[in-house]
Amino acid sequence: RERWTGASGTLDVRQTLQIQFADQKQEFNKRPTKIGRRSLSRSISQSSTDSYGSVYSQIAASYTDSSDDETSPRDKQQKNSKGNGDFCIKNIKQADFGRREIEIAEQEMPALMALRKRAQGEKPLAGAKVVGCTHITAQTAVLMETLSALGAQCRWAACNIYSTQNEVAAALAEGGFSVFAWKGESEDDFWWCIDRCVNLEGWQPNMILDDGGDLTHWIYKKYPNMFKKIKGIVEESVTGVHRLYQLSKAGKLCVPAMNVNDSVTKQKFDNLYCCRESILDGLKRTTDVMFGGKQVVVCGYGEVGKGCCAALKAMGSIVYVTEIDPICALQACMDGFRLVKLNEVIRQVDIVITCTGNKNVVVREYLDRMKNGCIVCNMGHSNTEIDVASLRTPELTWERVRSQVDHVIWPDGKRIVLLAEGRLLNLSCSTVPTFVLSITATTQALALIELYNAPEGRYKQDVYLLPKKMDEYVASLHLPTFDAHLTELSDEQAKYLGLNKNGPFKPNYYR
Repeated sequence: RERWTGASGTLDVRQTLQIQFADQKQEFNKRPTKIGRRSLSRSISQSSTDSYGSVYSQIAASYTDSSDDETSPRDKQQKNSKGNGDFCIKNIKQADFGRREIEIAEQEMPALMALRKRAQGEKPLAGAKVVGCTHITAQTAVLMETLSALGAQCRWAACNIYSTQNEVAAALAEGGFSVFAWKGESEDDFWWCIDRCVNLEGWQPNMILDDGGDLTHWIYKKYPNMFKKIKGIVEESVTGVHRLYQLSKAGKLCVPAMNVNDSVTKQKFDNLYCCRESILDGLKRTTDVMFGGKQVVVCGYGEVGKGCCAALKAMGSIVYVTEIDPICALQACMDGFRLVKLNEVIRQVDIVITCTGNKNVVVREYLDRMKNGCIVCNMGHSNTEIDVASLRTPELTWERVRSQVDHVIWPDGKRIVLLAEGRLLNLSCSTVPTFVLSITATTQALALIELYNAPEGRYKQDVYLLPKKMDEYVASLHLPTFDAHLTELSDEQAKYLGLNKNGPFKPNYYR
């Protein structure tokens, strides 16, 4: 008691500090001498180096001349460890890191791994030459390697100039895949990469896997004769499917096409659940915005819009919805969102999100009327929803804040925050849940197998939905992950419903 109190019986701060400093001095004197401390430090460093030295050296090798290298990959001569140079990527030295990302993705893509294990003995894609144009991510790499294990040859380009994971592209190139993509391509690079995929002497594709329709468009425009040997097209985006239906309506679709976007597994899982998580991820990574209390307008209440609205509402945002379809509009109202026209709220909202698949949804007039600091982004596939071209005028100043984040500044000082230059937010600025992409990728793989092996005459020159039985098969491959147990119909129940006990359980028109 005497140690901690003064004459008055209360704590004496000065005495306390003296005691503490004295104790610390004694403790310090017990520590190793300068030489001893250095030896200890060296021994700790040595053990760390023994464990992690190779990793550190690989990090240095991987990221040297990567993001900071201004040399265009088109001007580089790179080869993988086997001497193959039929690829064009940012940096082949990143391959080891890309391989680890692919291995992580494999753990969250059970259906693709199961499909690979079950079907690789049969090689259902033997002889298939697949040319693909999708986002090049770890998840896509698992799909590509699955297609290869099933017998296909693959050549690949990116469908988005910002979404490529350079290290994954490097891992694919090291693994022998012909990949032409890197993050931050120019428009000219984008079309050059697609052309390099398609235009190879002695190699002609017989299957197309597209995301957005750009690859299909390029072949129609530059190499129409190739369609004589192409068996089919698999398309996974709203934009690409819309283009296919336009070609079909005009009588210009000369091969069968599979509409993966409108399959139940794609619509109800990838579009909805994926965007419900990735919208928040993309906005947080780029702007560090607080969602609670923010006023947000979401343009479009399809599956993507539904996912975005649900996530933002759960975070405490005030969410408005714009919609052209009265059915989707009614759904928005029933889900508790206020349906508005964009011009009614454009002056007051803090965040504008487009997810319609349309063009000119947010035009210059709306951009001019936005409040200072308004965040503008796009969750649809195409970069046409926001009229970014109208912002590239002399009176407006563009200021790069960080990667994929620009301030566009008006003469009076007002600025908006534009993300990914109006391109797809989640894949340009963040990542998406791997498990959900497993569902879509498995659907794509099965669609390729179906079209490639279909007997002549089964599919005409039109756009088809994936058979419901395949949709259900994709879903069933993912259920073991959750230790889920399906209930089986009795014979009497199956007869009552008019169903086969093993499915399909929904008609083909079910959406």
